[in-house]
Amino acid sequence: MTPRHQRPLGRRKLLVALGGMVVAAPVAAVVAPHALAGVGSDDSGSGTKAAGALPLTIVNNTGSFGNADVHVYIVGNQDGTQVRVTPDGTVAPVALSDNGADGFTDYAISLAGSGDTKLNLPYLSGRIYVSLGEKLKFKVVADGAGNAALQYPAGWVESDPNYGVLHDCAEFTYNSSGMFCNTTMVDMFSVPLGIRLTGSEDQTTGTIRAGGRAAVFDALRKVEEFAPLVVDDTRVIAPGHGLDAGLFPKDYLAPYIDEVWSTYTGKDLRITTNAGTFTGRVRGDRLTFDGPAQVSFAKPSTRDVLFCDGNLAAPNDGTTGPVAAVLGAGFNRSTLVSSAEQPTTDPASFYGTDLTNHYAKAVHAATEDGRAYGFAFDDVADFASYIQDTAPTGFRLTLGAF
Repeated sequence: MTPRHQRPLGRRKLLVALGGMVVAAPVAAVVAPHALAGVGSDDSGSGTKAAGALPLTIVNNTGSFGNADVHVYIVGNQDGTQVRVTPDGTVAPVALSDNGADGFTDYAISLAGSGDTKLNLPYLSGRIYVSLGEKLKFKVVADGAGNAALQYPAGWVESDPNYGVLHDCAEFTYNSSGMFCNTTMVDMFSVPLGIRLTGSEDQTTGTIRAGGRAAVFDALRKVEEFAPLVVDDTRVIAPGHGLDAGLFPKDYLAPYIDEVWSTYTGKDLRITTNAGTFTGRVRGDRLTFDGPAQVSFAKPSTRDVLFCDGNLAAPNDGTTGPVAAVLGAGFNRSTLVSSAEQPTTDPASFYGTDLTNHYAKAVHAATEDGRAYGFAFDDVADFASYIQDTAPTGFRLTLGAF
């Protein structure tokens, strides 16, 4: 598996686009942008079964919700068209006429009466949402070009109609190149989800250890700045979204960012990517690197760090993008001052300062394999809950115990 900082970039932009807004652009680059060229290319569109349907199993191990109280939604993009998957595995474009009298769609797929639920996953790039107790309120609207577009749930936005619904999602791209998938806590953490992918290998990731969900909530309640991100027993909001909502200090990481700038005014910072090693120092007010190419960064804000955006934006250019991703990971993991060689690969060195991304720290501590998607470039050095297989035979999504 290739770490994200050495792969084409794109997921961060998707997450920003999904943030409580109409997804007017295709839901693409969810997990593996390098594999998206053939998404849906074997299918012609409405009402067709996708070739190579992948067996999908949904396992309800919540212990708190029966199968009748669990609702599944498979939504995403196929050939530039926003689509949803029906219970029989058919791909159907979203349509304004899908909205009911209440203004929302009902794209829910019910679980089997008992035991595991067997479905088929067609070629698609998108998300598998699960909601517990209540159904989610998706709405189809017209985008700027007049095409049908789907509004996704935004559990971190108090005015969102799904704010009170217990829900979460996993992300995937499945096409003729294989299956590329991850669990995600980039926006929020609510429902314990684990994924298993079988094929040329048998891989599992994202599984929350026993008591892990409660441990995340408890850990963040104990950190003054992060406590407001805990929404009852429903979810924990990622600090970037909390900052935008006025729940998290906008200058929280400023002292650490200043320390990084001060540290590398007097010595070199080296970042190694597939393109080679970049050597940088702060010159004037910018951290400037020489190497395969010259790239430089203005001092980021706390928000830039949490979203790996703004002054840490990562274009898909093979040089600035990978360096920005490694910087973003180093800031979130608070390893930049302690190590001048990046990326660091020893998780024991992560989150060791008081000013750190305690949210990412907590969700990593909660998983059995130590992997999680706590921020956009958490896959730097391969610490994200991401797996892939070029010859998949089955995909399992397990809802863990509360």
